[in-house]
Amino acid sequence: MSDLGLDTLSIIKYPDPRLRKVCETIVDFDDSLRALAVRMVELMNEAEGIGLAAPQVGILKRLFVCGVVGKPDAWMAFANPTLADLDGPADSAEEGCLSIPDVNVTIRRPISCRIDAQDLDGNPIAYEASELMARCWQHECDHLQGRLIVDRMSPADQVANRRALKRLESRFRG
Repeated sequence: MSDLGLDTLSIIKYPDPRLRKVCETIVDFDDSLRALAVRMVELMNEAEGIGLAAPQVGILKRLFVCGVVGKPDAWMAFANPTLADLDGPADSAEEGCLSIPDVNVTIRRPISCRIDAQDLDGNPIAYEASELMARCWQHECDHLQGRLIVDRMSPADQVANRRALKRLESRFRG
């Protein structure tokens, strides 16, 4: 991952086919991985998001960063994450995505979960979260599997977002 061209990285937009790829496990925990995470945090903060997965910047690795709204220095990175304890109560809430601007989808997700991952040095980490952070982890882990919020649209969401999706598809082709 040493030659990523971090300065040129940007958030890619739907329907870029890289967003549909299953990401590779990270095996090298080096300075380039740390630099990628820092750049992803910069992009996430510029876009006023709370999470960003590596495939959203065109890097097909199992990595995502997340943060706290209004606290640009309070962020975490998760390499090779897996989610557990997803069997509790679920809640429906509207989600957006930095790679699919102007599209919002009501998604039912477990209200809490546990994440097991590695930090940027390769050390195992585990956390539990509920509400917004649990939703964020689930959303970002979906990205690592090539799943998008558009895959979870209800018929009503499909109608409500038809124009925005067609606009994104047209821009991508053009």
